[in-house]
Amino acid sequence: MHQLTARFDADTHAAEIRERGFTVIRDFMDEAMIARVRETLAPYAERHHGRNPFEGFKTERIYTLVARGKVFEDMAEEPRILAILDRFLQPGYLLTASQSIQINPGETAQDLHTDDGFYRQPRPRPPISMTMIAAVDDFTAENGCTEVIPGSHLWGDHGDALRPNGHEEVVGMLVPMEMPAGACFVMAGTTIHRGGANRSDRPRLGFTNQYCEPWARTQENFFLGVPPEQARAMSPRLQTLLGYDIWPPFMGMVSSVHPRKALEPGWIPPVVAQRRGA
Repeated sequence: MHQLTARFDADTHAAEIRERGFTVIRDFMDEAMIARVRETLAPYAERHHGRNPFEGFKTERIYTLVARGKVFEDMAEEPRILAILDRFLQPGYLLTASQSIQINPGETAQDLHTDDGFYRQPRPRPPISMTMIAAVDDFTAENGCTEVIPGSHLWGDHGDALRPNGHEEVVGMLVPMEMPAGACFVMAGTTIHRGGANRSDRPRLGFTNQYCEPWARTQENFFLGVPPEQARAMSPRLQTLLGYDIWPPFMGMVSSVHPRKALEPGWIPPVVAQRRGA
């Protein structure tokens, strides 16, 4: 058993998610890990501000985080997170999104939403995706911490609740996910939440990895976003998370062969090889 999971009670965390929609891991990262995260993100700062209110016009996002440095490869397959996911998603589940989110001073609150709302199966239902959000800075009610509605993962179709800013009674149910730097929370994709407004004078930095069922379409297309030569050097577990695997009996195959063969040096797509041999 991995040393991080030897004393980790994934069942208790999973029970909290089933009851209220989320759970908190308070000792997720130590100071050295936080420093590695900041150092890896630094070269990409100030490059991508939001293009709409949902991304946040005063919010900086770095996408395809899993390919930005070894620390984020490790975070994508962090064993405690995977131990929780194993209790909700089917084997072979995928990484669907990987990004950092820095909410700067003056940013307004996001609209209420769920992270798996684009999977349009009727509610109530089990989550099709799961979300992890880690705090690099302290998350406070003042600086734009994530706000959630406990128990909303069990709601049926929520209609007007997710209109821009929701009804006042729904917004009034939001609870700020205040937590210290180094903590993280794991949330069912069906949980209603939003990024909060940053009313402080300092930015609030965090990052998120989201995962989905192995049969679901991912938010990020990692086949195009992560160069094959880089994916080739990643661990087999991470390659599976990126989609280089088969969902039985044959979803994800490449011209009838296993997709991991596409990472082998000198691999030529069958359509090209067969054309050359014609």
